[in-house]
Amino acid sequence: MAIEIKAPTFPESVADGTVATWHKKPGDAVKRDDLIVDIETDKVVLEVLATADGVLGAIVKNEGDTVLSDEVLGSIGEGSAAAAAPAAAAAPAAAAAAPAEAGEEDPVAAPAARKLAEENGINIASVAGTGKGGRVTKEDVVAAVAAKKAAPAAAPAKAAAPAAAAPVFAAGDRIEKRVPMTRVRATVAKRLVEAQSNMAMLTTFNEVDMTEVMALRSKYKDLFEKSHNGVRLGFMSFFVKAATEALKRFPAVNASIDGGDIVYHGYADVGVAVSSDRGLVVPVLRNAELMSLAEIEGGIATFGKKARDGKLSMDEMTGGTFTITNGGTFGSMMSTPIVNPPQAAILGMHNILQRPMAINGQVVIRPMMYLALSYDHRLIDGKEAVTFLVTIKNLLEDPARLLLDI
Repeated sequence: MAIEIKAPTFPESVADGTVATWHKKPGDAVKRDDLIVDIETDKVVLEVLATADGVLGAIVKNEGDTVLSDEVLGSIGEGSAAAAAPAAAAAPAAAAAAPAEAGEEDPVAAPAARKLAEENGINIASVAGTGKGGRVTKEDVVAAVAAKKAAPAAAPAKAAAPAAAAPVFAAGDRIEKRVPMTRVRATVAKRLVEAQSNMAMLTTFNEVDMTEVMALRSKYKDLFEKSHNGVRLGFMSFFVKAATEALKRFPAVNASIDGGDIVYHGYADVGVAVSSDRGLVVPVLRNAELMSLAEIEGGIATFGKKARDGKLSMDEMTGGTFTITNGGTFGSMMSTPIVNPPQAAILGMHNILQRPMAINGQVVIRPMMYLALSYDHRLIDGKEAVTFLVTIKNLLEDPARLLLDI
């Protein structure tokens, strides 16, 4: 009796999905909990696992097809891995034996070529001869051996390429390649355009002297990692802590607009923008205002790994009252981040650069970072936005204030 393979039950916010990758082919043996197919939604990639042992039957939905919640993707028929393996192994053997059964003559080859082929496990019949009358020469076999050795080395590189990787063209190529946009990339594009169209969005800038934070991190990073089971102390946790403190003081920055209402949130669910092969994703740290530096760093590290592996869950990607994005990771000096609706603001971090600064009448070199706060001017006034960003600047330049709550 065949068992149906169904798409997951999507939450209300997700209308449908797209079949991204089939990991098994019809006739392949599958075991319970084997990964069979990936379904890409607007937010995350969902894995569909086998619910029983058997053999993959007909595929109903191919890669690229749109699927609805609980829609049938294919089926698993009766069978076992043990039964399927010999059948799969028998096919190549039968194919290899076919030329001999058909009475095909053994190709003419030089004795040295035959010997070299045998030593390297090369089927002499598969080697194209370049000698007189199609005779297989030693050089032909040498070329076949080289090709055989090169093939396994190329396979891992191909497998490691991301699903949405841009094509690589040789210099002088005048060719084009068209690939479908992933659902995640398409959704990001749509939301960013909507944000710019539907918001009165402005950006205010400031700069922060990172001297104290860098000194604190340098002094305690080894002890921090040892005390918190390998969690590394980075800069993002300081920014999240400073942001949550500033959000307490300026609740409008943590609010959102719902129709004709303003919704104020008594908690800070901070989204942290993470880049992945499939596009930008923003997992959310729930109740970040209650988290320690170690909890924040541990949560961000977990999100980063899940994003790279495509393992982020729908719940981890949903919601958020404020977002932080760090373009400095890639060397950005300044940018204007786009607000993620229905949120009202987003904080942009940038590269830390040594710059000359005038301090107490003296020119000194300090590690400086530009900060950018993009905000919805319908909800947040310019004074609030500027003061909010100055608060973050002051907390980071004197991180003891984060501990003293002043």
